[in-house]
Amino acid sequence: MNIDYFMSEAIKEAKFAFDNDEVPVGGILVDNNTNEIIERSYNKINKEQNAIFHCEINLIINACKKLSQKYLNDTVMFVTLEPCMMCACAISEVHIKKLYFGAYDEKNRGIENNKFKLIRENTFKTEIYGGIMENDCKKLLKNFFKKLR
Repeated sequence: MNIDYFMSEAIKEAKFAFDNDEVPVGGILVDNNTNEIIERSYNKINKEQNAIFHCEINLIINACKKLSQKYLNDTVMFVTLEPCMMCACAISEVHIKKLYFGAYDEKNRGIENNKFKLIRENTFKTEIYGGIMENDCKKLLKNFFKKLR
């Protein structure tokens, strides 16, 4: 699996979010067996006027619907920003096998800083890898917030 290629695809989604006045978080969901992209998405909080429309939630909802299944076994998620706890729980709930993220969420302290909360006996344990193409992901976020000021 070409991790940099797939993170680059997630960054494309984040750039689309940036161009549409959304916080630039983008992601893709990949079939771990075929390496095909199942779904693409980005934050749609402003568009939908709903704070729950995070990139990861959009990916999960759309992929489950597209595949007509409630679990996303043997899939890999690539997202440009470390998932928040809401998204981390959703990722675990649908059994996503691996998660690769770009920038660490220093402000809200995402999944890496709260891993201990996800380590419960009966939860699915997603493999987590952070800091993938971190500088590219961080730069996009910094430029977005700079633009707002």
